[in-house]
Amino acid sequence: MPGKVVLASEQAHYTHKRISGVLQIPCESVACDARARMDICALERRVAKGDVGTVVATLGTTATGSVDPLPEILTLQRQYGFRVHCDAAYGGYFGLAQNLSAETHWVFDNIRHADSIVIDPHKHGLQPYGCGCVLFRDPGVGRLYQHDSPATYFSSKELHLGEISLECSRAGAAGVALWATQRLLPLEKGGAFAKGLEQCREAALDLHHRIQADSRFVAGFSPELDIIVFAPRANSASTASALTRRIFDAAANQNLHLAVAELPVEFFASESAGMTKDRSTLTCLRSVLMKPEHRDWIPRIWEILSESTDEVLTKRLTAGCKTPAL
Repeated sequence: MPGKVVLASEQAHYTHKRISGVLQIPCESVACDARARMDICALERRVAKGDVGTVVATLGTTATGSVDPLPEILTLQRQYGFRVHCDAAYGGYFGLAQNLSAETHWVFDNIRHADSIVIDPHKHGLQPYGCGCVLFRDPGVGRLYQHDSPATYFSSKELHLGEISLECSRAGAAGVALWATQRLLPLEKGGAFAKGLEQCREAALDLHHRIQADSRFVAGFSPELDIIVFAPRANSASTASALTRRIFDAAANQNLHLAVAELPVEFFASESAGMTKDRSTLTCLRSVLMKPEHRDWIPRIWEILSESTDEVLTKRLTAGCKTPAL
């Protein structure tokens, strides 16, 4: 909407602010709750000002896989009249999975009410990078992108993709590959493709439960999709952050390649009792269990993670013993 503000959560993908900057549209961040989801109370306070044109609901944030409260956002839409765009680039396919929590299931059941949706098959759709699309609930929106080409002719009066695509001419190989994949693995609940997504979530829950039960770690919130975050337990956030990077390196030396994320300490509040909050963020470990095979590999992943953690903590203890008393 011209002259209106775009809102997305603090954990939303940077793309929204980047493209808003290119288009010279104001874009603001909305605070998140302790589970890295858009805070619905903070959102309502902001949209009540009357200058919001679009709210982006992220269904699977890049860092934690958190799912914004879409049903509540849609309720606010009916009251304040903004557009709702679903960024389902990462998590969109999980609408097929049948082992999500009831709360997350309800979010995906409401995705059809959004004004637009983006999904990237190069995440969970088994496609190479560069295959993605934006879907509009109202097909007539395509006319806003319509353009003429003096060198191209169309035999139909209906809108043609070539007339409305922002990328104009491009190879069709990615589209054909996606079509072929979906013929082999149809997008249907209970099918082989959906079962693979469910296995990814099972793997994430398994690893999360192991970490949560281990006193060496501070676990993040229970995963909604297939991403988990955690950190080594320490007496302060800064010490835990330093240990995180050492465990990351030690695990990599054993071919367990995790990721490192910088997240608000509040995301770990329920598990970090006694940790001095000497910094606002915690450098944590992040694991994306996005392959069905990860479910069977969890015991081995846990073995390497445990060994790497023991290695780092033992070296730390040994170094501490050599330090002269003050």
